[in-house]
Amino acid sequence: MPDRPLPQPTPTSQPFWDGLRQGRVLLQFSPSSGQWVFYPRNRAPGTLAGDLEWREVSGEGTVYTFTIARRPTAPAWAEDVPQLIAVVELDEGPRLTTELVDVAPEAIHIGMRVRPVFQDEGPVTMLRFAPA
Repeated sequence: MPDRPLPQPTPTSQPFWDGLRQGRVLLQFSPSSGQWVFYPRNRAPGTLAGDLEWREVSGEGTVYTFTIARRPTAPAWAEDVPQLIAVVELDEGPRLTTELVDVAPEAIHIGMRVRPVFQDEGPVTMLRFAPA
């Protein structure tokens, strides 16, 4: 398998990646706006409040949309077709782009309940999702 590009944690996103390494999904929450925030940032969107806190969530959610890539999306994924790419809406609200695992392509549907799966890839742990 060719080397795949991996996320590069930043000081702002490091708690997210540390949580995944521990088998936990951590998201930012803004108490002043009462909203969950993803992707990690320094200020709350909309209000620019500096009150973002890292909180653990279940990681459970539903498939918001998906595509089945039957051709490699890049050379590094040439051996992994079909690639099951999805946007998952977490129960808390934020949407994450991810890959689905442990599911047949024909079984995927919008609204499908999913649970988090933590997969180590070198120095980072990736968040993927499988049917709940």
